[in-house]
Amino acid sequence: MSEVKLYYHKDNVIRVSRSIEFLKTNPIKNFLWIDLNDVDEEIENELEDYLKIYIQEEEEMIEIEMSSRYMETADSLVVNSNFLLPNFEREPVSFILKNNILITVRGENLKSFQETVKKISANPKYYPSGYHVFVGILETRVEVDADMIEEMTQRITTLSNSISIQEADEDLLMEIKDLQEKTMMLRENIIDKQRAVSSMLKSELIPSELHAKLTIIVKDINSLIEHVRFSFDRLEYLQDTFLGFVNIEQNKIIKIFTIISVIFMPPTLIASIYGMNFRKLPELEWEYGYYVSIGLMVCSSLAIIIYFKRKKWL
Repeated sequence: MSEVKLYYHKDNVIRVSRSIEFLKTNPIKNFLWIDLNDVDEEIENELEDYLKIYIQEEEEMIEIEMSSRYMETADSLVVNSNFLLPNFEREPVSFILKNNILITVRGENLKSFQETVKKISANPKYYPSGYHVFVGILETRVEVDADMIEEMTQRITTLSNSISIQEADEDLLMEIKDLQEKTMMLRENIIDKQRAVSSMLKSELIPSELHAKLTIIVKDINSLIEHVRFSFDRLEYLQDTFLGFVNIEQNKIIKIFTIISVIFMPPTLIASIYGMNFRKLPELEWEYGYYVSIGLMVCSSLAIIIYFKRKKWL
């Protein structure tokens, strides 16, 4: 849903407006956050002209290299980042900071934004500028990422507890592969935030009182990266376990075929001997030759079966 929200200070309270004209008719210093959610190009152009900024198109935000997602000028910051949706699709978000105002450009409703709005409404004094709002969004995003990692860990634990030699099939392997891909996406998403926050710590535009929060965010991100690495290692272990079960099943099948082949080798040898078309075979004149040959076949097979059982091969 297309939506414009302008957050501004008034009477020690942060209020919200949805009119671009309201922005033009009030002092710019009162505003701290302009949130653009799937807005038309006309609105973006209007804001660009009024605020003297450049708003990137979604294609530009997607195509930009990870190493160039953070840009800083003398009076502004531009940070491009991918936010993961609950279905693990990437949603590019652009953050522009200029004149203490945060401008966010996105195309989807994001939980981290909704939670940040609640925090701003509850404690407006902690958000005097757009920089504070931006740090608040990053804090909330790290919390959302932590929740996604925890949910992923629970899925891995459930899968680990349910895996067995009977369940080792193609569906299980595909589930492990799907979890591995999602874990890698989580890691890329977190590292994306780590680079942005690390660059912000070096910036002179960031208010000094926010450095402590940014440092804590970096530490939280590092712990999440370790957690993701542990989850990926667990998935690799599960994959190895799955392949081990598959090998065991294959070995059992090969063993069965091998035993059957060995059991029927002596009877086949006896039958082939007495099936030869020579004129002179002494046993051809035996009255009980047929029964003797059948008995030899049965006894040879039983002897092999008894031997295998004693060796515990059966």
